[in-house]
Amino acid sequence: MSMSQQKISKRKIRRAFDRAADSYDAAAVLQKEVCSRLLEKLEYIKLSPQLILDAGVGTGEAIAPLMKRYKKSRLVVLDLSERMLAKATYHGGLLRKPELVCADIEQLPFCEDSFELIFSSLTLQWCNDLQATMEDILRVLKPGGLLMFSTFGPDTLKELRSCWGQIDDAVHVNAFTDMHDVGDGLLQAGFADPVMEAETITVNYETIDMLMADLRRIGANATAEGGRAGLTTPSVLKKLRQAYESYRVDQMLPASYEVVYGHAWKPAAGESEKHELRVNLTEL
Repeated sequence: MSMSQQKISKRKIRRAFDRAADSYDAAAVLQKEVCSRLLEKLEYIKLSPQLILDAGVGTGEAIAPLMKRYKKSRLVVLDLSERMLAKATYHGGLLRKPELVCADIEQLPFCEDSFELIFSSLTLQWCNDLQATMEDILRVLKPGGLLMFSTFGPDTLKELRSCWGQIDDAVHVNAFTDMHDVGDGLLQAGFADPVMEAETITVNYETIDMLMADLRRIGANATAEGGRAGLTTPSVLKKLRQAYESYRVDQMLPASYEVVYGHAWKPAAGESEKHELRVNLTEL
């Protein structure tokens, strides 16, 4: 099974997030909420990690909560964007700072069996080879270690994708991997007891221009290779506005995000992986 639906340009992704570093925190309301909900899921898991990796740390939303929860742990934070990492340096106390690594989650620069916990909020959707990424995450986890993550599902920005589809055939909105495929990929990679959940979160806007501005401000406007280059012309933007109006409800335009949450364990030494996938679907 291949979970790579499209070729994502890491150069474009890095450039988009570098540009968005200063505006990200003000616009990333959804991303902060998803990170908070993912952190809450750690409350129900007994774990005392010595070394934690936040893979795709962004501006550092999870740093303080992870340090507070695991007071004796070392925290390594990784991101593709140097400017995002620079923002992350502001988190942590004077005597306890995260260790910064600028690298791609698809090419983890760590030794095998390094981390007891890998936390990753809304980063895996930027991977070209999700299966290989999961296998590499498993490699750097210690036996008995935990992967806790969130990512986007295929219904994310379905309204915007549909409207663009009425205008041309270019890639304007990235495609995302189905939750069941992500869960199956965890099993194939060798993880044990994967648990998957999904929910739909809707963000409402007065205009489509405000939605597109937010996507730019958080760097999420970077598309896969084959996406349209350059600025959207006024005539095309007018068509897009007209198409999106069909979704207006109570004077607001919805933008749907299918958020997928998952966690799975690296089998302890001497254990074989358990081929069982638990799935829970919720709708908000």
